[in-house]
Amino acid sequence: MLQTVVAIASLVLTGALAGLFYAFSMSVMPGLGAIDADQAANAMRSINRKILNPWLFLVFIGSPLVSLVAGFLADGSAALWFFLAAAVNFLGSFVLTVAVNVPMNNALEAGTMAWRDYLVRWTRFNTLRAIASLAALALGAVGVAGL
Repeated sequence: MLQTVVAIASLVLTGALAGLFYAFSMSVMPGLGAIDADQAANAMRSINRKILNPWLFLVFIGSPLVSLVAGFLADGSAALWFFLAAAVNFLGSFVLTVAVNVPMNNALEAGTMAWRDYLVRWTRFNTLRAIASLAALALGAVGVAGL
């Protein structure tokens, strides 16, 4: 029972993270890119401040961690799929975020990065985060199927 609950929680958290990244790349950033650069930069600064909340951290940190726990609770090939999901999620979302997107957010906040440069580069790396999260979701789904 615990194994199933943790496995499903890993899918829910990973799906929420993938959806967040996907929504930014497919709608938020193109929407901001269609308005005045100063307004867009101000809106993104506000988004970057407001997104730092417990719900984000639950999904952002919880997703790879719960997938890892699901791997430890599973056995056989299911465990491997959950471990792969955790690794892809960690590298593709956590590491990319810390190494690329957060420094860019900080540069935008400080006014040291032009909006147009930020928009293109941030969206490119965010789309990689979405792809990695979707891949982690698929890997976790294979793990659930193997339980």
